[in-house]
Amino acid sequence: MTAQIILSLSILVGVHEMGHLLAAKWFGMRVEQFSIGFPPKIWGFKYGETEYNLSAIPLGGFVKISGMIDESMDKEQMAQPPKEYEFRSKPAWQRLIVMLGGIFVNVVTGILIFISLTYYFGDQVVSKDQVNANGGIVAKDLGKEIGLQTGDQIIKINGREFEDFMDVMDTEVFFGEGAYYTVLRNGQEVNVSIPSDFIEKLNDKSAAGNFIEMNAPIAIRQMNENTLAERLGLKEGDIFVRLGGKDVVTSTDVRDIITSYDKDTIETSIRRGERLITMQAPVKEDTLLGVMVGLPEGYLTTVNYGFGESVVKGTKQAFSVVFLQIRAFGKMFSGELNPMKSLSGPIGIAKAYGGEWQWQRFWNLTGLLSMVLAFMNLLPIPALDGGHVMFLSYEIISGRKPSDKFLENAQKIGMVFLLALMVFIIFNDIFKIEAIQKLFGLM
Repeated sequence: MTAQIILSLSILVGVHEMGHLLAAKWFGMRVEQFSIGFPPKIWGFKYGETEYNLSAIPLGGFVKISGMIDESMDKEQMAQPPKEYEFRSKPAWQRLIVMLGGIFVNVVTGILIFISLTYYFGDQVVSKDQVNANGGIVAKDLGKEIGLQTGDQIIKINGREFEDFMDVMDTEVFFGEGAYYTVLRNGQEVNVSIPSDFIEKLNDKSAAGNFIEMNAPIAIRQMNENTLAERLGLKEGDIFVRLGGKDVVTSTDVRDIITSYDKDTIETSIRRGERLITMQAPVKEDTLLGVMVGLPEGYLTTVNYGFGESVVKGTKQAFSVVFLQIRAFGKMFSGELNPMKSLSGPIGIAKAYGGEWQWQRFWNLTGLLSMVLAFMNLLPIPALDGGHVMFLSYEIISGRKPSDKFLENAQKIGMVFLLALMVFIIFNDIFKIEAIQKLFGLM
């Protein structure tokens, strides 16, 4: 988990700062230092006028461009007369391009990652018609809260037809204004409204798996050795019918049944091909079943795309991340979303990578983070690239350059604000973990 997020952030910080570096060098600015991570330095070398470093604190990075008011607060250099190779000596439009360089490269990186993932892996599609033909949905507590019922067949989203059942749980649905499902219930169409703050409840870790599930067969997709599943004689591809004397209807049933089981022997009934098989085994000290469950073969359809289709779809997917961020910030500022429940920091991001290294998930999250970092860096906050862009845009439009003293003070205020925000987000991550542990009696 830790290695994944460090590698991901190192890649994203590296390409971001390289965007600044290449743009600066293109316009003849001197770049004194390029660093992935913050000091102390672990390793580095000097090539030309620039020192390239890999540093110990993997929470960002920086490029030090001569004559630029940045995190280094190099007052001694700024007190000297400007030199032709310095950032401050160049035209405002060149300085603007340099400041946008990192954001531009992060956007390009995110787009390329999503295009590549679309081209190589395609899409996993679950047919809405197949789900509805098998009994529709199983409504959990959160689903019942908004008015869904077990057996409902979701036929439209916001009044529009759809094909892939996974669209039902697309984040964009929950961010929409006046969002609703149209369900077929007892032969009649019923509209079920989705509250504007519903995404906040879904983001709560205690709500995982507590919304809706497909009323679909639950099959063993992967098995571990030397576990209860092996002692029972289960095989990959087996479809659960009953476990521990209870019917298995959803994937969470398997987890819930096995974790609460307290007898010495467990019995399971599975469907293997055309046969219904019942088997039993002693339950030892642990009740880890040791299987990964999912939909049976044939339920998921892989849709492959050509290169041109992947470019269009991957680009759209990349920018949808930015649009979702904008809508989320809008809901937070309007009070519809609680920032404490909606914001995640390094700990929350690391948990998203999971404990097992999966390259598809790694690159998907890296692409998402690249687009998020581009968006966040464009915010008009001093000390971020967006703050510099804001002041440079003012200079280009008005023809007046803010004084170095003003820029220096703005940089200080921005750094204090960002530091306070970082502390808030990290402690918020810790608070959410403690809340989850207390909820499950782990503390």
